[in-house]
Parts: sequence; structure tokens; C-alpha cells
Amino acid sequence: MSTTSAPAKPPRAHTSAWYDSMYNNRALVPDFADHFARWQSASQAVRSQGNWTLDVAYGVGLNETLDIFPAAQPDAPVVVFIHGGYWRSLDKSDHSFLAPALQAMGACVVMVNYALCPTTQGQVVTVPDIALQMTRAVAWTHQHIAAHGGDPARITVAGHSAGGHLAAMLLATDWKQVNAKLPVHLVRKALSISGLYDLEPIRKAPFIQSSLHLTPKQVRQTSPALWAAPRQRTLYTVVGGLESAEFLRQNELIQKAWGKRTVPVCEALAGTHHFTVLDELARSGSRLHALMQALIAR
Repeated sequence: MSTTSAPAKPPRAHTSAWYDSMYNNRALVPDFADHFARWQSASQAVRSQGNWTLDVAYGVGLNETLDIFPAAQPDAPVVVFIHGGYWRSLDKSDHSFLAPALQAMGACVVMVNYALCPTTQGQVVTVPDIALQMTRAVAWTHQHIAAHGGDPARITVAGHSAGGHLAAMLLATDWKQVNAKLPVHLVRKALSISGLYDLEPIRKAPFIQSSLHLTPKQVRQTSPALWAAPRQRTLYTVVGGLESAEFLRQNELIQKAWGKRTVPVCEALAGTHHFTVLDELARSGSRLHALMQALIAR
């Protein structure tokens, strides 16, 4: 999806247990299930109201569907949101609770699904497979969102955790390789919340590697921090201030790799962990809410 630059200097050796302690957010936040339940309940309430267009196919592959929450006004900027779950869990329907806040910013909201590792419907799924699905989802959005009141020339991609990783990949995608008819700068802006930019540590974390089966080649293919900085494009990256040292490092890593011109915002949001940081996106008056609003208008 992009040309690669010289590999980043590898981190010093750590034990498998150390990698698990840094990246297993469900262990780090013991009440994680309560956050998921709250998201799901709030999302169900949103989905039961309003004139939304749900479960639209953006392709013929596994889980290739999306939900559209139109803006109040036509020709609205578009936000494509990608859910997290370490590429192996959760669903777009769990994140509909974010749509009203984004709509209130004037955006037409698109929430996408993707196949989950290690298998979906009996078929093996890899992180590179999911990355390609996301290019199809955004290409579909560009081609069809005008019929739903969105402006295809103003697409911002946002994502949380694994979704933040995928958002960064999309920002750096060579869209002419995806489809020669697509504009070069199809995605000019992205917001990554608690994203991952170098997947080599993930490959060394047993709790998740057992599902992802990442290979060194796949790490090189899908680590944005190893890619050349995308030109004339902007990434805002944030992380919860209470997250592990590795998530804090990953957040800073992409700014170091791509530079401040491409990544002008790189912040740790005080008092939030891996799950509550996402709630900030929907909370009017929060720093993350303001950053999203500014990025949409940029």
C-alpha cells in the first residue's frame, strides 16, 4: 500500500510476558467488559432511532458491510470510522454511539466492518487482508457517498486501536494502485486513537499472536512507521495518558517516523485509558472532540 523507508531501529529484547503486559489491554483494564457493554447499549439505542442506512455491502468479501449516518445538510464532509478489537473482535454496530457526536460536527458518518482474525466463516484472515478490505471500503465510500449527502472530496478517516492502525495505513495508501480512477489524495486527513504503527512488538506478544499469526513480512507490509511519510496529508494521533508505556511509545513513534509536518498533533490525553479515551470522541468540550472537529474542518 506504500513504499517502505529504512526499518526503524528495533527495540531492545524483552520477554514474551513483558510484551503481553504492555499490549494486553483487557488485562490492563479489568473492567473492559463493562465498557464494551456500555458501548453496545448506547449504540443499540442510536441504531433504533433515525433514518440510517445499515449493513450496506461495500464488497463481496467476508464482513464487507458498512453503516451510513447522514448529515443534516447535503454535501457534508465525510468521516469513515474503523473500530478496534485487535483485528480479531468487536463490530461496527458496537460503535454507533459515536455517530451522533460526529453528525453534530456536520459530518456524514460511515462505519465499516471487516473480517476478523484468525478466521471468519472458516476462512483464514490476516492483517494484510483486513487492510485491503479497508481500501475497498473507502473506495466504495468515495464512489457512492454523494447519494447519501456526503462530499467524496472531503473524506477523513478515524479509528481506535486496530482501527487507528488501519486509519494510518489508509492515509499513506497509494490510491492509484488501488484503482487508477481514484484521486491521488482520496484520504488527506486521519485521526488515530490509541493506534499501533509498528507491529513487530505485536508479533512478540503471545496473547494476540496466537490469533494474528503475523509473519516478519506482514509486519513490514503493515507497519506505517516503516513507511515513507505520506505527502500533503495530515495525521492526528492521540493515546490515553493512562495507557501502557508501549502504547505511549507507539503514539510518539509515528510522529518521529513521519515528522511533525505530517503529524502535527501527537498527544496523550490525561486521565484516560485504552477504552475511556474513545468515549472522549463523543464528549462535547473534550480535547479529542475538539481535535476531531478541527480535523474535519481542515
